[in-house]
Amino acid sequence: MPTERIWLDVPYAEKDLAKAEGARWDPGARRWYAPRPGIAGLERWAARPDIPDLLPGEDRSLGSGLFVDLVPATCWFTNVRSCVSQQDWERLRRMVVDRAGRVCEICGAPADRETQRWLEVHERWTFDERSRTQTLRRLICVCTPCHTVTHFGFAQVRGIADQAMDHLIEVTGASAQAAQRHVEEAFALWERRSQVAWELDLSMLTGAGVTVQPPPDALRRAEEARAELRRQRSAW
Repeated sequence: MPTERIWLDVPYAEKDLAKAEGARWDPGARRWYAPRPGIAGLERWAARPDIPDLLPGEDRSLGSGLFVDLVPATCWFTNVRSCVSQQDWERLRRMVVDRAGRVCEICGAPADRETQRWLEVHERWTFDERSRTQTLRRLICVCTPCHTVTHFGFAQVRGIADQAMDHLIEVTGASAQAAQRHVEEAFALWERRSQVAWELDLSMLTGAGVTVQPPPDALRRAEEARAELRRQRSAW
């Protein structure tokens, strides 16, 4: 009779370290585990309780379909991954991918190593202009091509805007003109929101037992973002 797995929370960046300490990979569960109890070198990755499938206050209907979802420049450096530990990010990533059935929630594609299509986690936010608060409201599992469309500005920086546009048209069925108009409207909204220094609300995570590290204050983030934006524009 097989023994019960002693699961671990191993961030992707630490997988080689964990393997060197004796961790093993379960390809079915897509998760690392300890082959037996009491391996001291693996204690740092001891599994914490699973994240609930529905985070407190999460709106899983927010932002359905594929669209360009640009983060204001003044909110750069303040994504969820930068505000939680690597292990907590792994717990969140695993929950989001598993509850989606390990397919993209937008186009339905699974991961595919040959084409370098991975399943990633995208954050969806609401922006309250009165309180100037950026609130996390949903985490969604997306494939690499869909994620590239949502962050269309980075696709431009990387020189793959044409591929992103093609994927947007393919998934949505929009005409080339309609897709171009959508991208232009998304950038206009981004420009307006980028004039504001937003306060970050990650209470959806703290309510699920995830420890959130405070990001840099809003004004400092805005200064850093403007400097980064100037650097990227000069590179374009």
